[in-house]
Amino acid sequence: MVAPQIKVNGKETPISPAAPHTTALDFLRERGLTGTKEGCAEGECGACSVLVARPGVNKPTDWVAVNACLVPAAALDGQEIITSEGLATPGADGTAPTLHPVQEEMAVRGGSQCGYCTPGFVCSMAAEYYRPDRCGPCGSSKAESNGHADAAAEADAEHGPNGFDLHSLSGNLCRCTGYRPIRDAAYAVGAPTAEDPLAQRREQAAPEPVATTYTQGDSTFVRPATLAEAAQLLRERPDAVLVAGSTDYGVEVNIRSRRDDLVVAIDRLPELRELRVGDDHIEIGAAVTLTEIERRLDGSVPLLADLFPQFASRLIRNGATLGGNLGTGSPIGDSPPVLLALEASLVLAGADGEREVPLAEYFTGYRQSVRRPDELIRAVRIPLPLSQVTAFHKIAKRRFDDISSVAVGFALDIEDGVVRKARIGLGGVAATPIRALAVEEALEGKAWTAENVEAAAQVLKAQGTPMNDHRASSEYRSAMLGQSLLKLYAQTTEAVPS
Repeated sequence: MVAPQIKVNGKETPISPAAPHTTALDFLRERGLTGTKEGCAEGECGACSVLVARPGVNKPTDWVAVNACLVPAAALDGQEIITSEGLATPGADGTAPTLHPVQEEMAVRGGSQCGYCTPGFVCSMAAEYYRPDRCGPCGSSKAESNGHADAAAEADAEHGPNGFDLHSLSGNLCRCTGYRPIRDAAYAVGAPTAEDPLAQRREQAAPEPVATTYTQGDSTFVRPATLAEAAQLLRERPDAVLVAGSTDYGVEVNIRSRRDDLVVAIDRLPELRELRVGDDHIEIGAAVTLTEIERRLDGSVPLLADLFPQFASRLIRNGATLGGNLGTGSPIGDSPPVLLALEASLVLAGADGEREVPLAEYFTGYRQSVRRPDELIRAVRIPLPLSQVTAFHKIAKRRFDDISSVAVGFALDIEDGVVRKARIGLGGVAATPIRALAVEEALEGKAWTAENVEAAAQVLKAQGTPMNDHRASSEYRSAMLGQSLLKLYAQTTEAVPS
């Protein structure tokens, strides 16, 4: 068996002697790649971002930016990563390297002052630079393929004329440069050339998942090859900790010094990586990342399309999964209210087989559920057809990249001005995500009028048992619940047939 190793900037690098809990950030820095920085150790600043070669949506490989501070180095066994140092082209005979186009634009447009955050910005920007559908059909940027006038018309406050999506930088923070020159650099980059080795690498398959067993001292990191192996391992060791994108577990390791005897990675299990659209339901594998879901569904589930831009940052969504968000059982996770409104169910898998549980019956208490220790979430099923009127309202202190004070998912069927069906999911107002059953009953069979909505909004304000904490008071949370239904009515009235 080959010892666990990672291809870093084209060079195979053994993971040993790093401990199984060692993050990719610490692993890289200990090997002299100090462009990767630690800012927050929680996945909120992006100073640690690196590129990972992952199975692509439009090409065999996508270069995906992730938070190196959250991902265990052992989870990258057999994978390829590029750091900020690996983007430049080395100079011949000791001469200075040639800057990558992203690095060049950041330099000439004043996108760096102290430089601490710059390598992270560069890696996130490079991931967007290499996104295949950012460019025109001939490989040119949108500005080049459509003409600058047309491109300017396509651009908006969050997209450049070159197709650059500023949301790709939403997980990166800078405290001294200011964002305007960074945005200018992002909007100035063109398309990768045919000779660009990282662009060429997209045409080849991404590395296959590697079955891994890595032990140092009393700790072991395991990546099973199949779902059956994972289920058997959980039967033998129900105390094992499951990780997918590590966006929650990584914080525990860094901030709370969490150390576990056995960590089992399920993020690359083929059985958890499928996404299928059938006649009567959509099935989303529990280990498909949120970014992959967003791009593969391409807006076909509007409520999920509303959710994704408001779920943390692009760096987090590149690793986070629905299975992980539901598996933690957090009452303030953003996906449960949406999935409750969509009447989703979960497929739980264990050594004895599978069972399907409605999400509305899954949570049993604070961070508790009906999932047994020897089970894992294999998939999320969303029934079809979808409701006509949907919305996701997230109340938080920031527009993006923040934790919800209150989250509400709406899914309504309104015919001839009457609410035939209402499903409403709530987060942040109880010990678990909940369905607003009383509000659904108050709406169904009633005309979609201001008077009836106002009455239902009063019922909604009384749902759950909101608490006081540093994010919001219980009174504020209750008020926002009622306001969210009034907002939905204001948003949809003109579009709903009377």
